[in-house]
Parts: sequence; structure tokens; C-alpha cells
Amino acid sequence: MSLVLVTGGCGFIGRQVVAELIRAGNRVRIYDALIPQVHGSGANPSDLPPEAEVVRGDIQDAPRLSAALRGCETVIHLAAEVGVGQSMYEIVRYVGANDLGTAVLLEAIAEHPVRRLVVASSMSVYGEGYYSGPYGVCHETTRRKIADLRTGLWDPVDEDGARLQPMATDERKRVDLASIYALTKYAQEQSALIFGAAYGVSTVALRLFNVFGAGQALSNPYTGVLANFASRIAAGERPTIFEDGRQQRDFVHVRDVARAFVLATTARDVGGETFNIGSGRPRSILEVATLLARAMGREDLKPELLHRYRAGDIRNCFASIEKAREMLGYVPRHGLEETLPDFVDWVRQEASEDRNQMMRQELAARGLVS
Repeated sequence: MSLVLVTGGCGFIGRQVVAELIRAGNRVRIYDALIPQVHGSGANPSDLPPEAEVVRGDIQDAPRLSAALRGCETVIHLAAEVGVGQSMYEIVRYVGANDLGTAVLLEAIAEHPVRRLVVASSMSVYGEGYYSGPYGVCHETTRRKIADLRTGLWDPVDEDGARLQPMATDERKRVDLASIYALTKYAQEQSALIFGAAYGVSTVALRLFNVFGAGQALSNPYTGVLANFASRIAAGERPTIFEDGRQQRDFVHVRDVARAFVLATTARDVGGETFNIGSGRPRSILEVATLLARAMGREDLKPELLHRYRAGDIRNCFASIEKAREMLGYVPRHGLEETLPDFVDWVRQEASEDRNQMMRQELAARGLVS
């Protein structure tokens, strides 16, 4: 059996990846710092298969990480600070964990070579997704003007003022980094790919879209929009949405993401490649909030549209998953509507603290909300 090191293996995605690896016949060693913002004040691993070995340590602790790596044939690198909004003011923290932490891991792999490295990247590296303009012209790099956003003009337009239509985004799109988080994730994936090519380590980057499912940190308002909405509704409060709620994202179930990681550890001829991992279906944020309120039996809690812009946010980005389908054999199986009942059942059993107001105050105090 292969021994796989999973950094961040106690996290929301990591727990599912670990379980999927064990089902596939692998031995698993987890390396995780168990930070309170993600895991709560108790910071204890939960819902982990008993077969998994857990090593607690910071991703920047080179000796401890190097020791955890010994004997491993494969590494899945999930350890990261996650959250666009928070990254815009806790810059040292995000760069340290995501970029310096990855550098520490790569140096450890240079000492203890592995067969394959799979790194978790993010759809945030794209900035805005592809858009179609008049006469079918594809716009690859689109940015909204702050002056327009301050007057409530949310949708991107071309140079003549014509509204652009969002399109599915594939891996060929030029990156356009709109937040510190996006910058760190792109540096993370590119560092790994450059390292892999130089050291002969087959390296794959998975650009994850909006992952959801049971196990998200309900009290962490900086990540997981579905979990953020759920904590608000569970507290009897209306979910809050920046802008007008019509911005579109791609929501992919955590079990599909976990399967993609396992596929990426064994697929042939994928070294040096990046793959979108999403559902391939766009959803408006307003639609998602409405579906969740209905599933939780609180249709009376209509989403509150803030009509304000948060620095680092983009309008539309959803995935083309054809490359992952063809090269990894990845096919999403868990749709949003079918899995919401299980998600709601889990939410009802969990203790959560609604910290949405705190998040908005922190961003506003720094001038990051217009």
C-alpha cells in the first residue's frame, strides 16, 4: 500500500480526501496545525478514520514536516489559509502559510523525494472568468471599475459600455489576480509546478471552485459562503450578500473534490498540468441563499442584499471541467439540490456562532467595503 502525506488533512476538504484515500487502499499520514479559526477553540481532529496517522505541526516547521514526509510516496498539499476578504488585511499570515509554507514543503520533498505531488489551487487565480461581448468576441481579462461599483453598476462592460455575458472558464485563461489570497494560491501552485519540473516529481495542481458540504467551519465567516449563510439562518438572521446577489459561482460538493484528488494521485501523463475542479454549472449567490433558506425551513429569512462591494471580489467565474473529465476521469456526482438536505441535517446538529457582522466590521474599518 502507498503511504500518502496529506497536509491540512484535518480540515473540511482534507477529512474527505483522507477517507477517500483509505477507501482506495492507501495508508495516510496527516500533517495539520489545527488552527482555531478552522477547527474551533478545542482544535481536535474529528471524523477522521482511525487508520489515519495524525501529526500536529505548523506547515512552516521544517524539521517536523521533514520527519512527517519520510516514507511517503505521494503528497497532497491542502494546508493553506483560506479567505479572500481576510487576506486583504492579514497579508503576512496568508503569505506565510500559503507561500512560505509551500516553500518549506518543497525543500523537504527535495530531501525526501516522492513520486507525485498534488497541490490545491483555487479558481480565484482567474479573477473574472471568460466573458462574451457583442458579435461573440471572447474577453479573457476583464476588470470592473471602482467608480462603476460605487454607483451600483455591478456587471462588467466593454469599452463601448455594452454589458458582457459570462462564459465557462477553462484552464487556458490568463490569470488575473484580484486579491492577496489569489496571489498566494497562484504562487503556491506555480512554485509546486516549477519544483516538480526541476526535480522530476510528477506535480498536479487542482484549481478548486466553491466547495461545499457537511464539515465546513460554520463559525468562520471568511470562507465557505454556504456555511456562512447556514450559520446566519440557524441563528434566525437573514443571510447577507454583497452587491445585488446575481454574481455567479460554481458550487462543487466536497465528496466530488475528494475524489478528484485521489484520481490525480494515480492518473497517467498528468505531470505539470492544472485542472479545474467544479460542477460545471453556474449558480447565482442569491439563488443559493434562497435554496438554503428553503431547505432549512426558513423561507421567511429573505437574503439581505447589501448593494456594497467588497475588495477582492469578482462578479462571475464558473468552470469548464472538460480537461479534468478527459485526463483524470473526473465526473461530478453530487448536485447542489440533491445534497442540501444532508447539509442541512448536519448544520442542525452542529454548534455555530454567527460572526458575519464581525467580518463586515473588520473589512469596513479598513476601507475594504465600498
